[in-house]
Amino acid sequence: MINKGLDTAFIHYGIRKEDMDIIQNLTEVQGLDFEWLQENILKEFHNLKINNEDIDSKKIEKIIEKALNKI
Repeated sequence: MINKGLDTAFIHYGIRKEDMDIIQNLTEVQGLDFEWLQENILKEFHNLKINNEDIDSKKIEKIIEKALNKI
């Protein structure tokens, strides 16, 4: 039986749970902190999309730089 209800990963990050699981596996393989990626990159990117902001390479670069400064 398929679990019906709200997909919290999609609500918070704009990414389906199944896809988030793939991202988590990839971060583990690459030795990255999944929670850091979620909170500092994926969430920021999702906020830009929700606010209908233009997302170009400069904005993505700024998100990454800001996240890296938190390490």
